[in-house]
Amino acid sequence: MSNRIAVDCEEGMDVPSWIDRVEPFAQKVLARLDIEGWELSILFCGDSFIQKLNAQYRDIDSATDVLSFEQGDEYIDDEDRTWFNAGDIVISLPALDRNAEDFSVPRDEELKRLIVHGILHLDGMDHSDNSPEQEMLQFQEHLLAGFTGDKVCGD
Repeated sequence: MSNRIAVDCEEGMDVPSWIDRVEPFAQKVLARLDIEGWELSILFCGDSFIQKLNAQYRDIDSATDVLSFEQGDEYIDDEDRTWFNAGDIVISLPALDRNAEDFSVPRDEELKRLIVHGILHLDGMDHSDNSPEQEMLQFQEHLLAGFTGDKVCGD
């Protein structure tokens, strides 16, 4: 059994040329974490969309780069396989671009970072702030180091 990952864009948004490489990368991350039988979605959006979600669910009325919404329920499909509905990851493409510029990293590296970050949240990890000393963020960077040859958006 592997994992089921749905990748999409906010309605009306131009679909990035690299979107087909997101699911295989997320599969590799889950495999590295030894996770099987998960279902999750990754949605790419604009700042206004993620700002509304951030305001509604976190009472923070500003755009952010990535949000994760844990579901945590299991179900058995028609073939008697058990699936874990891990949840949803939402990534702002404008924030991705800003982060890459602000942190002086390639856009591809930042995209991988945001995907890994979202998956780690769905796996129950958390951090109290964005300081590099946070255990989750240290683990995230360690995990990312293993994917240096993988290209998602290619730039």
